[in-house]
Amino acid sequence: MDNRPIGIFDSGLGGLTMVKKLTTLLPGENIVYLGDTGRVPYGSRSQDTIIKYAHQDAAFLTGYDIKAMVIACNTVCSVAYNDLLRDYGIPVYEVVSAPAIKASEQTKSGVIGVIGTAATIRSRAYEAALKNINSNFDIHSVACALFVPLVEEGWIDPADEAAQRVAERYLDCLRKSGVDTLILGCTHYPLLREVIAKVMGSEVTLVDSGAETAKYVAKDLGKRDMLNGSKTGGSIRYFVTDSIEGFSNVASKYLESDVQGLVEQVTLE
Repeated sequence: MDNRPIGIFDSGLGGLTMVKKLTTLLPGENIVYLGDTGRVPYGSRSQDTIIKYAHQDAAFLTGYDIKAMVIACNTVCSVAYNDLLRDYGIPVYEVVSAPAIKASEQTKSGVIGVIGTAATIRSRAYEAALKNINSNFDIHSVACALFVPLVEEGWIDPADEAAQRVAERYLDCLRKSGVDTLILGCTHYPLLREVIAKVMGSEVTLVDSGAETAKYVAKDLGKRDMLNGSKTGGSIRYFVTDSIEGFSNVASKYLESDVQGLVEQVTLE
């Protein structure tokens, strides 16, 4: 039994999709969450900047004696995963492999869509993972830069006209390409799931990168005999690098649990 916390970091609110799934699968685990809300989004940054931010995020989490680290940011995974895996002596999990496997299992036509930040799409990380599974997959990728700001502003309701218009603009080409499976290749995007589903239609299966990775993390930590094993609910600590209020409001709505008073503002170095 290992009661040390699991560390999760993201550029902002997106990693909450991971927190929500992990607390369902592993209710006894302690979690430390870092959202770098002061520097979101990462997707438009240079590779060197993303790597620098990733090391600062990881260094902060390891200060809490975490037993494992989850990079809940697809941009960081596509650019800096190998660096973090090399530099920290704990299990480090990325959010590309598990959703790629899930998409490969779900697709019937072999036509798969991927949406993500500019850096994630530019890295072709999902395309490489999918092609490694089946080289015949027909993959269509689209960078959706404005989705992260929409989530960070809390504009996630399917009735919100701005969210709807932006989604239609980005996703129109994917609808026309005939994808039957769409990977939400940014952990922010599942917060827009209803908006995206409305645009894509019920015949397209959406794959949540955060949820699929959480399933893998739970399974792998179990295999490593690193689970807490507590019968009572674990604790969650939230840290952000900008306003506490905005994060707390959206987090409470999405997690369906009041996090007011549980969020601390920090400075990364």
